[in-house]
Amino acid sequence: MKRATFSQVLPFRALVDACWREKYTLSRLSRDAVAGITVGIIAIPLAMALAIASGVPPQYGLYTAAVAGIAIALSGGSRYSVSGPTAAFVVILYPVSQQFGLAGLLVATLMSGVFLVLFGLARFGRLIEYIPLPVTLGFTSGIGITIATMQIKDFFGLELAQVPEHYLPKVAALIGALPSAHIGDALIGITTLAVLVLWPRLGIRLPGHLPALLLGCGVMGLVMLCGGEVATIGSRFHYLLADGSQGNGIPQLLPQFALPWDLPGAEFTLSWDSLSALLPAAFSMAMLGAIESLLCAVVLDGMTGTRHNANSELLGQGLGNLIAPFFGGITATAAIARSAANVRAGATSPVSAVIHALLVLLALLALAPLLSWLPLSAMAALLLVVAWNMSEAHKVVDLLRRAPKDDIIVMLICMSLTVLFDMVIAISVGIVLASLLFMRRIARMTTLVALPVAHAEDVAVMRVTGPLFFAAAERIFSEVLAMAQTTRTIVLVWDTVPVLDAGGLDAFTRTIDKLPAGCELRICAVPFQPLRTLARAGIKPLPGRLTFCPDIDSALKG
Repeated sequence: MKRATFSQVLPFRALVDACWREKYTLSRLSRDAVAGITVGIIAIPLAMALAIASGVPPQYGLYTAAVAGIAIALSGGSRYSVSGPTAAFVVILYPVSQQFGLAGLLVATLMSGVFLVLFGLARFGRLIEYIPLPVTLGFTSGIGITIATMQIKDFFGLELAQVPEHYLPKVAALIGALPSAHIGDALIGITTLAVLVLWPRLGIRLPGHLPALLLGCGVMGLVMLCGGEVATIGSRFHYLLADGSQGNGIPQLLPQFALPWDLPGAEFTLSWDSLSALLPAAFSMAMLGAIESLLCAVVLDGMTGTRHNANSELLGQGLGNLIAPFFGGITATAAIARSAANVRAGATSPVSAVIHALLVLLALLALAPLLSWLPLSAMAALLLVVAWNMSEAHKVVDLLRRAPKDDIIVMLICMSLTVLFDMVIAISVGIVLASLLFMRRIARMTTLVALPVAHAEDVAVMRVTGPLFFAAAERIFSEVLAMAQTTRTIVLVWDTVPVLDAGGLDAFTRTIDKLPAGCELRICAVPFQPLRTLARAGIKPLPGRLTFCPDIDSALKG
């Protein structure tokens, strides 16, 4: 196997391949510009909605899309990926922001960036291939359910002083608060959601996010003309300017450099205890960021016929999450929906993702007062659609209908654990359970098969099919021992035994020791790996008990 060099995991690989090694023309620039503007239109409202869902003011979602979007686009390993805040992180970021505040969330993002850089340097990029589909589908569906539940409050304008932390009490509280729903907020949310759902059927290439929000704002105007009140970004979120004055909504300022742990008004104290408390969340962010970014890169490879560099992508994601917190950016990773839209809009290089980020910065300067009028129920409708798309309900239904029972169990357990507890527990339990069930399947494939070979009496010829590993060897050699009670010579053909592990070796040696007097075991046609394992263990022929032969004919001749 060819060993990867250090240069193969350095960042900027996608940028070098797409721009420097290939001829970058004005035609490609124009295509990237169109794609970047298209994705930017999608990203601006989504970035704000995801920041709100994560428990921080909306401008920090814009800072993330801009700063992390540029850094990751320039340094990552996938030329078409568009990075920024994503829905998958909401279930991790919200509890952190509630417990540690914005400063603690930014410090956790910084720590996750360190983990991602270490993942890239350790060349962990291909480990994503070892996470089974039922596990990824289970936790992404669970995250979709959780995000959708979190949007019910703003979608209907419910009056709920405090939302419980855990899922079942949260659902109970939302149901109890339904009588307090505001008709104005609900009308805006329903209108926005209807446009988002119906828009793709019109066949218009323009993304439906902007028309949906504009129509939602139109309904908001009618509600306010009728004397109703509507919750908006400006009515809920406020900020302080340098002169001490307070503004509503989103500040009309570019991201400012600041140490994450020294933010004005932050109650977070940088200490060993606080870092220790943030460590599990930071590791969860890094794991989820790695999984989502690499899954996104694989999807884009399938759409474009290109190939990403997994380890460079992890390094790029790590650098983006190291830089963004110093400019107010929360955790970022590649967004599958935005990246797919980037490809469909004609992107040819990471320049399109940079243009998307520049458009977000332009919106901060030019549109901040207008963005402050966006109704929260419309933002909740955006996230409901995101949650539905993330849940991949069609894949869940397909797996429930066609997959083996073991895979269905793994998916449902991962989904339930994600909703009721958290993603890390779900992935950990899911991978362990999937591994155990897979080993059970493989163990059942290892069997003893009688061969129709002409031979003398009291000679049994059996072929071992499948690996002799710990989960299968005990059963196989127990059958051999039972056969030895009535048979003088047993010939075992190992030509289809690909692996003999320590557990199989132990079962084999114990079988030799327990063979009844007068019974001989002859092993023939041993492949290289089992033969090497036997040699390293010092297993030698024993006259009258154990013999090794090159083939069946030699074994029958004795």
